[in-house]
Amino acid sequence: MTHDEVFGLSGRRVLITGATGGVGATLVRRFADAGALVLGCDLPGADFADLPVAERHGFDLSDSAAVHAAVSKILAAGVPDVVVSNAGWTRAESFRMLDDAALNRELDVNFTGTAILTSALLPAMRGRDGSAFVFVASVNALAHFGNPAYAAAKAALVAWARAIAAEEGRNGIRANVVAPGSIRTPAWAHRLDADPGLMARVAALYPLGRIVETEEVANAVLFLASRLASGITGVTLPVDAGIGAGNMPFLRLIDP
Repeated sequence: MTHDEVFGLSGRRVLITGATGGVGATLVRRFADAGALVLGCDLPGADFADLPVAERHGFDLSDSAAVHAAVSKILAAGVPDVVVSNAGWTRAESFRMLDDAALNRELDVNFTGTAILTSALLPAMRGRDGSAFVFVASVNALAHFGNPAYAAAKAALVAWARAIAAEEGRNGIRANVVAPGSIRTPAWAHRLDADPGLMARVAALYPLGRIVETEEVANAVLFLASRLASGITGVTLPVDAGIGAGNMPFLRLIDP
């Protein structure tokens, strides 16, 4: 069977936010390979390069007026069948780095803007065959690994997905979450510039002895968006190389 036949996404309109980032670009390619028409969304001026998108939309999730304007433009061209909320950003690693501006920025980008976007798209998506939302959150939503504002925003995203699943299931809409662990993307560049050996130490914390790849996250999102997951809604699927399963530093202390 072809990807089109397996996933049931051929010709479907799939909106992906953060489309030019490390995970986003992989998502675009995976959905395009499955036959979807990808609506790539990112910041104004983002470089889509050779990404196989059917449409490009530039707006800042922290600007509610821009989000509503983008929704009007998107819906004028056709209603999305699937919305993949992938955009995310963090820099405040701990409370010591957090001030009012950083708190508001991280909440706006990681939760509030996405909530505005999805609630604006919801009415048009009701009563259609196979409508789905997939939110890319983080293991930070499930346990604390630093970045408190980001973690709080991603936890809010999980609750938002559950709300959509519970309230909109009667309208044929599913909503699920993928919660990745650490992923080697350009988002790590500022950390690795300061400490080139950091990634190896981080990988050692994971039961699989490595961090996850963007393709592994994209595969989980593709599954939850597809007809293969037609009976699944309101769940959070960790793609985390096992870090949620146990505490490796503790286990090494008691069984070196």
